[in-house]
Amino acid sequence: MTAGPLAGIRVLEVGTMLAGPYATMMLADLGAEVTKLEPAGGDISRNVGDSYFASLNRGKRSICLDLTAPAGQARLAELAADSHALLVNLKPSAIRRLGLTYDALRQYNERLVCVALTGFGLDNGDDPAFDYVVQASTGVAALTGDPAGPPTLPGYSSADNSTGLTAALGLLAQIVSGRGGQIDVSLRDVMLSQLNYHAAAYLDNGIEPQRRPHGAHSYYVPAQLFPTADGYLALFVTHDGFWKSFSKEAGITGYEAMAERAANRAEVLELVTGALLTDTALSWEARLRPLGVPTAAVRTLPQALDDTPEMVVRAGDHRLVASPIRVSDWTPDYRPPPRLGEHGGTTE
Repeated sequence: MTAGPLAGIRVLEVGTMLAGPYATMMLADLGAEVTKLEPAGGDISRNVGDSYFASLNRGKRSICLDLTAPAGQARLAELAADSHALLVNLKPSAIRRLGLTYDALRQYNERLVCVALTGFGLDNGDDPAFDYVVQASTGVAALTGDPAGPPTLPGYSSADNSTGLTAALGLLAQIVSGRGGQIDVSLRDVMLSQLNYHAAAYLDNGIEPQRRPHGAHSYYVPAQLFPTADGYLALFVTHDGFWKSFSKEAGITGYEAMAERAANRAEVLELVTGALLTDTALSWEARLRPLGVPTAAVRTLPQALDDTPEMVVRAGDHRLVASPIRVSDWTPDYRPPPRLGEHGGTTE
C-alpha cells in the first residue's frame, strides 16, 4: 500500500475533549504517527463515551504520563527530541506550568513545532472558553437563528472543529518551513476570521450584520431555506444564470439581475416561496439539480449518512465518518482509538 502523505511525521498530543484531538486525528488519518500523552485518568473525553472518544482519537497511540512528576517530564523530553510537533489544548497557565511550550522544549529539539490551542490566545489568560461560549462572544450566535427569536447555535461544535483544522494547518505550515517554533491558535481568533465578509462589511463600510429569516444570505437573493409542500429546501442563487434556470422552472418572470433581486428582496422571496410551496423539497431538488441550480432538501444526519455510504468507515468496533481529505492512490488505515496507556508510560 502507498504510504500516506504524512508518513514519517511524528506528532505528540496533550489533548482534551475536542479541538486538539480533532486536529491530530486529521493528521493521523493522513498517515502521521500521533501519540496522545495522557494523565492517569486519561483524556476526560474517555468518560463521555466510547463512540465520542473514538470519533476524535482513532488511529493514535497512547502513553500514560504524569507531567507534574520528574519522570513524566524526563519522558516528555525524550519524546520531544524524536518528534516533529507537539499540539496542546489546555489553559495557557497549564501549558506553561507543564513545560509544553517551544521555549521549554527547544533545548531537546530546535526544530520541534509547538502548537498551543487555547480559548483566547496563549498570552490572554485562563478565562473559560468552551465552544458555545466562544460562539456567543464572537458574534456567531447573534447571527444565527430567526430574527424574531433568540440567538441560537448551529447544533454542533463549530468553534472547536474549525480551530482544530486551523491548528493542524499551522502545525504543518511550520513543519514545511523546516524551522521549529511556537504556534498560537485560539478559538476566538478563528471564529472572528470565519466571519470574514461580515466583518469586512462592518469594518470597511459600517454595515452591521443582521439575522435574517430562514438563514438568508446577506448579499444573494434568493439564498436561504424555503418551506415547500413537504419539508424545507435550501436554494442558493448566487448569480443570474442560476436565477434564469430556476425562475423558468418555477414559473417566475422578472428580476433578471442580481442587483434587482437584492433591491427587491421581499418581493422576490414572496414569489419564490409561493412557487416552492407547490411541490415537495425532494421533488424540487430532483427538478432543479439537473438544471445546475444549487439546491438541496433539508435532511437529517441519519438521512445524509444513508445517502453517502462511502463516508462511513470502520475503525475497530466503531463505525465513524471518514476523513474528508481524499488522496489519490491512497486510502487511510482507519485503526481503533488507543486504550489508555496502551503504548507505555513512565512506570513501564
